[in-house]
Amino acid sequence: MAHTAPVPPGPPLTVPLPFVPPLRADNLFGHLVATAVPGVEEWRDGAYRCTLRLPAGPAVAALRPPAPGSATLTCTLWLTDVADADSAVATCRRVLDLDADPAAVDARLGADAVLAPLVAAAPGRRVPGTPHPEEFALRAVLGQQVSTAAARTHATRLVAAYGEPVDDPAGGLTHLFPAPAVLADADPSALAMPAARRATFLRLARALAAGEVDLSPGADPVAALTALAALPGIGPWTAGTVAMRALGDRDAFLPGDLGVRLAAERLGLPSSPRALTRRAEAWRPFRAYAVQHLWATGDHAVNRMPA
Repeated sequence: MAHTAPVPPGPPLTVPLPFVPPLRADNLFGHLVATAVPGVEEWRDGAYRCTLRLPAGPAVAALRPPAPGSATLTCTLWLTDVADADSAVATCRRVLDLDADPAAVDARLGADAVLAPLVAAAPGRRVPGTPHPEEFALRAVLGQQVSTAAARTHATRLVAAYGEPVDDPAGGLTHLFPAPAVLADADPSALAMPAARRATFLRLARALAAGEVDLSPGADPVAALTALAALPGIGPWTAGTVAMRALGDRDAFLPGDLGVRLAAERLGLPSSPRALTRRAEAWRPFRAYAVQHLWATGDHAVNRMPA
């Protein structure tokens, strides 16, 4: 039986997280919750909650959207050791892109005739991040050429089989997502996906476990993406998604993403990846935020505030 790592049931630590407004919360929290892996993430009592793997042990974080007009949101932490508080806060700020400069982003994108109405209608869009870049990269491979629901199903199976159990003193979280070193030794027959994607997944897990691909906070992003893209099976969509969501590249762009291409067609923009990339030069250095505006033109759960 797997050992359950306890998160102390004592009083949680509540930390205010300030940001520069505006902050558009719908797609930010909507994206995190729509792609959430059960047991690792959840929406409960009006907050996005997730397990964290921190130096001193596991933790749970609850992030509550800000009240209208507020420039602060509330972060509640259940920590194994209070010494991890700074690390946990930094992680939560990355997840919600709280250090963005919305005035600079909106000014740049709002200068574009096509994007201007989108920016005016929803100023302050953020790029949803991730607590754990290595986990996100592995989940991005699970999401290659499948729906959001299918990717969640794959991830949920991995968590059940290989995740590290944790106690959640205030909710329904049950596991940490499996570490790359654990997944590197996973039984290939247990990975219910096409053989090519399974090989890519195991190859990436082994590269992360061996330190051949370093996605940790503070790592050289250019070196990280170069090493990532050198792995067979890691194409432009996967590398671009990791750059945007895991490495914090605010100019990352996904011209081949289906949602981006459909949005481009609706807006009268070029829809071929090459032509759209040329058109998007005007959006530099904030193309990742342009992606959020393009995605938001579609009818998808990632664009809606969780109920």
